[in-house]
Amino acid sequence: MSASSAFNDEKGGSSSVGEPEYGHDPASGGIFSSDYKRHDDLKEMLDSNKDSLKLEAMKRIVAMIARGKNASDLFPAVVKNVACKNIEVKKLVYVYLVRYAEEQQDLALLSISTFQRGLKDPNQLIRASALRVLSSIRVTIIVPIMMLAIKEAASDMSPYVRKTAAHAIPKLYSLDPEQKDQLIEVIEKLLADKTTLVAGSVVMAFEEVCPERIDLIHKNYRKLCNLLIDVEEWGQVVIINMLTRYARTQFLNPNMNESLLEEGNDKTFYGSDEDEDEEEEEKDKKAEATMAKRKPYVMDPDHRLLLRNTKPLLQSRNAAVVMAVAQLYFHLAPKVEVGVIAKALVRLLRSHSEVQYVVLQNVATMTIKRRGMFEPYLKSFYIRSTDPTQIKVLKLEVLTNLANETNISTILREFQQTYIKSMDKDFVAATIQAIGRCATNIGEVRDTCLNGLVQLLSNRDELVVAESVVVIKKLLQMQPEKHSDIIKHMAKLTDNIQVPMARASILWLIGEYCEHVPKIAPDVLRKMAKSFTNEEDIVKLQIINLAAKLYLTNSKQTKLLTQYVLNLAKYDQNYDIRDRARFIRQLIVPTEKSGALSKYAKKLFLALKPAPVLESPFKDRDHFQLGSLSHLLNAKAGGYQELPDWPEAAPDPSVRNVEVKDSVPEWTKCSSREKRKEKKVEKPFYSDSEGESGPTESADSESDSASGSEIGSGIEESGSGSESEESEEGSESEEEEEEEEEKDKKKTKKELKKPVQESESEQSSEEEERKHKRKSKQRKSDSESESDEDEESESESSQSESEDSESEAEVKKKKKAAESKPPSKPVKKESKKEKKEMSLLDLDDFEPAPSPQVTPVNTFLSSSLVTDLEGLSLSDAVLSPATISPSSALKSYELLHRIRGEGLSVEYCFSRQPFSPDGNMVAVQMQFTNNATSETKNLHMEDVKLQSGMRVKEFPEIELLPAGETATAVMGIDFCDSTQAANFQLCSHIRKFFVSIQPPVGELMRPVFLTENEFKKEQGQLMGMNEITEKLTLDAKCRNEHAIVQRVTTAANLSRVPCGSDRECRFAGRTVTSGSLVLATVATKEEGDAQLTVNCEKMVIGTMLVKDILLALTQ
Repeated sequence: MSASSAFNDEKGGSSSVGEPEYGHDPASGGIFSSDYKRHDDLKEMLDSNKDSLKLEAMKRIVAMIARGKNASDLFPAVVKNVACKNIEVKKLVYVYLVRYAEEQQDLALLSISTFQRGLKDPNQLIRASALRVLSSIRVTIIVPIMMLAIKEAASDMSPYVRKTAAHAIPKLYSLDPEQKDQLIEVIEKLLADKTTLVAGSVVMAFEEVCPERIDLIHKNYRKLCNLLIDVEEWGQVVIINMLTRYARTQFLNPNMNESLLEEGNDKTFYGSDEDEDEEEEEKDKKAEATMAKRKPYVMDPDHRLLLRNTKPLLQSRNAAVVMAVAQLYFHLAPKVEVGVIAKALVRLLRSHSEVQYVVLQNVATMTIKRRGMFEPYLKSFYIRSTDPTQIKVLKLEVLTNLANETNISTILREFQQTYIKSMDKDFVAATIQAIGRCATNIGEVRDTCLNGLVQLLSNRDELVVAESVVVIKKLLQMQPEKHSDIIKHMAKLTDNIQVPMARASILWLIGEYCEHVPKIAPDVLRKMAKSFTNEEDIVKLQIINLAAKLYLTNSKQTKLLTQYVLNLAKYDQNYDIRDRARFIRQLIVPTEKSGALSKYAKKLFLALKPAPVLESPFKDRDHFQLGSLSHLLNAKAGGYQELPDWPEAAPDPSVRNVEVKDSVPEWTKCSSREKRKEKKVEKPFYSDSEGESGPTESADSESDSASGSEIGSGIEESGSGSESEESEEGSESEEEEEEEEEKDKKKTKKELKKPVQESESEQSSEEEERKHKRKSKQRKSDSESESDEDEESESESSQSESEDSESEAEVKKKKKAAESKPPSKPVKKESKKEKKEMSLLDLDDFEPAPSPQVTPVNTFLSSSLVTDLEGLSLSDAVLSPATISPSSALKSYELLHRIRGEGLSVEYCFSRQPFSPDGNMVAVQMQFTNNATSETKNLHMEDVKLQSGMRVKEFPEIELLPAGETATAVMGIDFCDSTQAANFQLCSHIRKFFVSIQPPVGELMRPVFLTENEFKKEQGQLMGMNEITEKLTLDAKCRNEHAIVQRVTTAANLSRVPCGSDRECRFAGRTVTSGSLVLATVATKEEGDAQLTVNCEKMVIGTMLVKDILLALTQ
């Protein structure tokens, strides 16, 4: 056996004859494998006819790329498979091409036609991948093709493809910035998208391409705020950062009044109480005067919406999202509300050290302006021994910022007892600086800190001593006269301390306060002169300064020493020291040539110097947006967008209002009491529906107020529970026939009312009816308030109403006569009920006016009549679904044939009434007929077999069915919104029959009432993959509106929706189990052509419904 084959056997790479032989890893071919044979097995696999081999090869290639290995030499072999039929292979080929298309542009260009075909693929993943690869080929020749592909993908029905289009926009922009205008159009279109999948990606594209075009955000602002909670995490970060900048340009500063007060009241931060003087009092007066002029601040509702919708994201598991919300609150929220972010940020401190580092950088900046926010969480910033140095230093920074009179004792105890004893020398040095800052900020503890630092001077560690000296030097500058013994103590340390900065600090102190130590200073200079040549440059400069100061104050003792030091410095290697020596010699040793400055030498050298202000390095960092890279680096990074200043005056808020076509006054939509309460507010707040209905125009305010009382009284009447409303309407009309119909209606409703009240589920439908009643009342009062301008017009309209109501009654009669034929073998009582109830809503077949505002003369029915007729069909009694259902005979289906059933025949129909024991079940009415000569006993169900999720409520057992008699029973089936059959055994006292009930898709829904505007809004939310459109040619008998309505409502249990166009019929319903909305529109065109559109959350139901309605309309 050869070595190579043995190696293959070991690796498990040997294969049967005829198949190519390949190893597990291209890199595992041995040390001496020649380059020209590398990847040969993969190339063979890619060239084979078997999809399984191609798939295996692509998996290995993608795995190589993931491990960081170069697979670019396989590009030609992979590109060949770009047109492969296998979807799995195609996806992996696209992944490979995205990685290497930029490197191998010429070969990638050859397959562009395939990508263009891929853009039309029925599979959304392939379409998206094709676009991704196309946008990854960075060749300017294909820019027009990319542009076209992005535009097409932006209107794709799949949100995933639209998301990919948004990702492709910045790539194309970086390749060809001249395409900016066209790309902005695509961004504008995608910004209007209502799906959460697209939102984050398109805002990212907006930020990359045109962040200055804030006008594109206006209309989509409320929608983005409402969608925010459901967007993926990285999308949330991008949107929040963008909205932070947007809010800074569109809203007023919520802390404007407080900032004025602060400007007036703030003392110099490091000054003592004694520093207050008259100037500050004047400032206070000025601030109060400006405050009086300034109007009280009222927050914009859109500003509040942003704060309210981002707050829940503080609980996100993603640290970046929490950080983004925190910075938004810090930059935009009123001071009172900013505190909520503290807890969330403290929670992030339990995360990885990298996250901690970023969070602490931002907390350190926040604590400078909003110290009180983090004070309750002081102990969360205590340092752990396991923390890395950079985290320790940042926590120290935060602790120092949080220090005040109340907590300083605990903080100092923590510093001195724990931190200074640490083995981490950088951290110890930072702690000593922190103690110094605490001492300067809080005057009460200055002496305590100084004593503590002086004790550190006897520490064994030289670095600790050196850092202490530097800090003590800064503290002594504040009150030097009190601390001359500390200066003496430090002078003695010059022999031991070798750290240059510490030595320089001691020399500066002795020189500056040489009057306090007149005996020690000359001796220190003598020692320093000895070692001058061996000192560091920083120390040499301070020795020269010390010599000059002593020469000016004590020239007798130090004249010769000074000349000696200056001579040494004259020949030093460092030019700074040579220049300093020459300058000082001319200044302090007067000669004939020396100028006028030498007279002022004492004033120059021994002037009083202000004490240094120990400030936090984070003091001015908040001009960068928190959480940004620029803030982290404290320098402007590439691509950083500046945080705008607050505007002086509030920009126009109406730019964010979204126009609704055929707008109805807002109060007609208010169905519940809460909404009516909101209406009373001066500026109506937007609804929950993604901010579509903004504040309404104030032009209609008069008519609103006039009709408001009418609405109120109308609602009280409808809620009163009496039936006086109907009797009044009856007495108004002059026709006897209409009165008779009115009585019939009352009877049927009273009969229905008794069984209905027993069940719980129908109470909810009662509430729905009441809501609907209120809406119709409001419409009625609306039309009255607009049309009744004077008494004459009022009388005219009442006449026309009575005339129209007569004609309406005649139409009803005709319909009744046409529909009096009973369905196949129904129960007689029920058929009567149905007839009476159906006739009530026959006016659904007519076309109501689009809105109460428009009252055309020549339409079939006037708007006032429609509102009146809607009032007719409403009472406090619960309307049974039969009332809602269309005026068509119910279709019966055979369950058991009389021959198979040995004389027993069973038919069933879907009664389209709510099933009282369970509202999520479809009511199935069964009719048992005994055609045999003998009686049948104990009819019941057994052995029910259902698909998962389905349920059945059995019909009550029929104990006896005599020969020739008929009995009915109702059962309930929860089909779980599917058309799968419910299988069971129908049993009598002697036989069992296997039967199954399979519903048409149209019976899986129940009708719902929608206004035209509600229909449009809901339809707008169900676009893309939730919308199915089919063109059709209507049957010759189905060219008029009445026939279309009849056929559609027969095919599906939907209710008619009012429509302003005579070319459109709209229908609405909800699926019985899940309550998913189903909307259908039939738009007629010339010569019997029409277009059917179905919008449904459940795509399967939508597709099946389209087929059924098409069948109904074309046959």
